Amino acid sequence: MRQAAPRPARRPAREDSFWAQVGGTATFTKITKRFYEQVADDPVMREMYPEEDLGPAEGRLRLFLEQYWGGPTTYSDTRGHPRLRMRHVPYAVTPAARDRWLACMRVAVRDAGLAPLHAATLWDYLERAAHSLVNTFEEGDR
Repeated sequence: MRQAAPRPARRPAREDSFWAQVGGTATFTKITKRFYEQVADDPVMREMYPEEDLGPAEGRLRLFLEQYWGGPTTYSDTRGHPRLRMRHVPYAVTPAARDRWLACMRVAVRDAGLAPLHAATLWDYLERAAHSLVNTFEEGDR
């Protein structure tokens, strides 16, 4: 009988990481909570999320962002490699959808009260990531 390969131990958060500098889990919880409040109030954005309860999506985004910025590796430990583009293939991510997503995220980042350098660093990443996920440019591209 074959034994499953042992899972790598979860990597703890680095104390010198961006994640730690901005306040760790508490800050990323604040950002994702505020983001999904915006999503819930935006009829176009809300339609993009098939789950009735946005809580699971909020949790996944928080875990992803925490890991990306040097926090715990819980996202990969529970969901595998992030593969952002692949995970978004089922959805028509248009330039308009990207812009609405960024508008919701802009409010969340603004309301998090980060230091200007941290806010700019986070925003730069979010903008680049959002642009990279666009997969539909015209009706019928998919």
